[in-house]
Amino acid sequence: MSATVKPFFDQATYTWTYVVADPATRHCVVIDPVLDFEPASAKISSDSADLIIDYIKAHDLVVDYLLETHVHADHLSASHYMRDKIGGEIGIGSDVMQVQSTFGGLFNTGEQFATDGSQFDHLFKDGDTFEVGKLTFRVMHTPGHTPACVTYVLDEQAAFVGDSLFMPDYGTARSDF
Repeated sequence: MSATVKPFFDQATYTWTYVVADPATRHCVVIDPVLDFEPASAKISSDSADLIIDYIKAHDLVVDYLLETHVHADHLSASHYMRDKIGGEIGIGSDVMQVQSTFGGLFNTGEQFATDGSQFDHLFKDGDTFEVGKLTFRVMHTPGHTPACVTYVLDEQAAFVGDSLFMPDYGTARSDF
């Protein structure tokens, strides 16, 4: 594996976002990008996402995918914001439709909220593979936190697990979504 992995930590949500790039081709993926939300004021900002965008531009990278390891209840995703700013296709596990149906019922979203996964460009299934430059990723279905959780395995040498694993001192590994 000859990937460059740049982590970004969001202190407010204890979420890691990763930019994984092939240095030979300058193609990359962004995994679990965070959009900032201030609960007290209910304001949304893009400060965290803009730091990642700045990094991508400074290193002259081309974004192939914006990947979600799962649907996040603990933070907002910046995938759509980033796609509008720097391109890339948004991917998530194919069981996202089950999570969307659950959230739709819990939040009484009505019929206007699509529960068919159409908000994403790619719905990955267990065992799917895709290339980013000369890097190969394999998708591993890792349900538990949500039924749609996936792990992105890079060249069988690194795994980006999202909330499939939690540190002992933080996180609940909730599986009620």
